[in-house]
Amino acid sequence: MISILKLVGACQLFDRFQPLNSNELINMKKLMIAMGFFLVGGITGFAQENIEIKVNEAEKKVDVIVDNQLFTSYIYPSTIKKPVLWPVISPEGNVLTRSYPMENKAGDRTDHPHHVGIWFNYGDVNGLDFWNNSDAIPAEERPKFGTIYHQSLGKVKDGKGKASFEAESLWKAPDNTSLLNEKTTFSFQAKDGLRIIDRKTTLTALVDEVDFTDNKEGMYAIRVARELELPSDKPTELMDSHGVVTKVAKMDNTYVKGDYRSSEGIEGGDVWGTRATWMKLGSEINGEDVSLVIVDHPKNVGYPTYWHARDYGLFAANPLGQKVFSEGKEELNYSLKKGQSVTFNYRMIIASSDLTDEEINQLVKDFK
Repeated sequence: MISILKLVGACQLFDRFQPLNSNELINMKKLMIAMGFFLVGGITGFAQENIEIKVNEAEKKVDVIVDNQLFTSYIYPSTIKKPVLWPVISPEGNVLTRSYPMENKAGDRTDHPHHVGIWFNYGDVNGLDFWNNSDAIPAEERPKFGTIYHQSLGKVKDGKGKASFEAESLWKAPDNTSLLNEKTTFSFQAKDGLRIIDRKTTLTALVDEVDFTDNKEGMYAIRVARELELPSDKPTELMDSHGVVTKVAKMDNTYVKGDYRSSEGIEGGDVWGTRATWMKLGSEINGEDVSLVIVDHPKNVGYPTYWHARDYGLFAANPLGQKVFSEGKEELNYSLKKGQSVTFNYRMIIASSDLTDEEINQLVKDFK
C-alpha cells in the first residue's frame, strides 16, 4: 500500500534536482502529498459511492445509478397497475428481483403476475383489490380492482453515498374516482458492499371515508429471483428464455439457497404469520452471499408487523392484515376520514454478505 510517508520522502528527492525552480518544486510536493491522501483514503477508507438519479419521463422511469452501474429503477408503465422499483441489483451485479412478467428469463416462476419488483399496496381498500391487479385480470373482473397511477416527481437529489427523489401517485377506483393521494420519498444509501432503500409513504384520504379492511394481501413487498427462494419440491410452472411456460412436477433446487430469519430468531417457512421488527432473506447468487432485510418502523400502524413471507419468493410486511395471521385472535380494520393521513416507513437493506443479527441491528439503529 502506498503510504503518505513514502510520498513525502519522494518529495524530498526533488530538492536535489537543480532544473526545477522553487515554485515548481513546491507545487510538485503539494501535488504528490495530495495524491497520497487521495490514494490512502480510497484504499482504506471505503469511501461512500456516488449515487445519481436519472429521470426519463419518456420511458416512464427513474434510474438509480451507483458508481455508473444501475442499482434499481422506479418504473410506472400502465401494464403493472402501480409504480414499482424494478429491477433491483446487488452490489456485485446480480439481479435480486424476479424478471417475470417484465422479461423472459429461464427458470422463472410464472405465478402471480402482479408480483413485480418492490411495491406498496393493499388487498382491500373500500372493497377494491389493489394488490392482485394486473393485465392478467379478465375484463369482466376488472371492476373489482383498483389501480395506482403515478402523477409526478418532486425533489430529486444526487449525492455521495446518499440520494433521494419524491413521487406522487393516486389510488383510483375503476370509475376513475381518486380514493387516496400518495406522497412517497425514496432515499438511497450506498457504500462498499451495501445498499439501503428507505421508503416513506403518506396516504391521504380524498373521499368521505377510506377503509383498509383486514386482508392477507399487503403491503410492502418484494418478489425475489429464483435463487433467493427457499428450496421446494412442490410442482409449479417455469418459463424458458423464449417465454415458453412448462409444467414442472419436481423442482431443481441446485441454485436455490434462500432462507428466512426474523428478529425473533424464527427461521425458514415458519416465519410466515409471525410478528417481527425485521426479517432477513439470505442466499447465494453466482458466488455472492446476499442478505436482503426488510425493517419495520416503530411508528408504523400495526408495529411490529406480521410477515407475509412465502417460500416461493414473495417477501412482504403486512401491518394491516392481522386476522389470518393470528388465526382470528386479532383483527385490524383501519380507516381514514376525508383529509386524514397515515404514514408508513420501511427500510430495505441489501448486502453482499451474510449479515448477522448484530450487524442488522446496527443498520436498524438510525431508522427511528
